[in-house]
Amino acid sequence: MKFIKKSYYYFFCKIYRSIEYTSKSFGGETLISSKAGLVMLALQIWGLFSFVAYYRIYTKTSIQLSFSMPIIYVPAIIIFAFNYFTLDYKHNWKKYNFEFANYSKRKNIIGGWIVFGIILLIISNLIYAFYLMGQVDWSKYR
Repeated sequence: MKFIKKSYYYFFCKIYRSIEYTSKSFGGETLISSKAGLVMLALQIWGLFSFVAYYRIYTKTSIQLSFSMPIIYVPAIIIFAFNYFTLDYKHNWKKYNFEFANYSKRKNIIGGWIVFGIILLIISNLIYAFYLMGQVDWSKYR
C-alpha cells in the first residue's frame, strides 16, 4: 500500500514540477499546485470516462445522462474529495517532494518518462474508447 501511495505522490510531484517549469505566471505556489491538482482530476475523470465507455460497448447499453442524475456528480465528488484529502489537505505531497527531488538524475528521468507514458496511455485510451463507441450502431440497442 505504501508503494501505491508513494507512486501517487510521485506522479503528482512530476506534474507539479513540469507545470512549475513551464509556467511563467506570478500566481505563486498555490496556483501551480491547483493547476497540478486540476491535471490529476482531469486524468482521473478521463480514466473513469474510458471505463464507462468500455462498459457501454461491452454491454451494448445506451445510457441517457443528465446533470440531475447522481451517477454524474457522485463519482466526480468522490474523486475531488480523494484528491483533496491525499494532496491538498495539510499539503501531504510536500513531505515526499523533497525526497523525490533528491533522487538521482537518472531515476528522475526514468520516472518522468513513466509518468509521461501513463498520461499518454490515459489520453489515447479515452480517444480509442470514443472511437469504438462511434463504431457501434446504437440505434439497434435503444
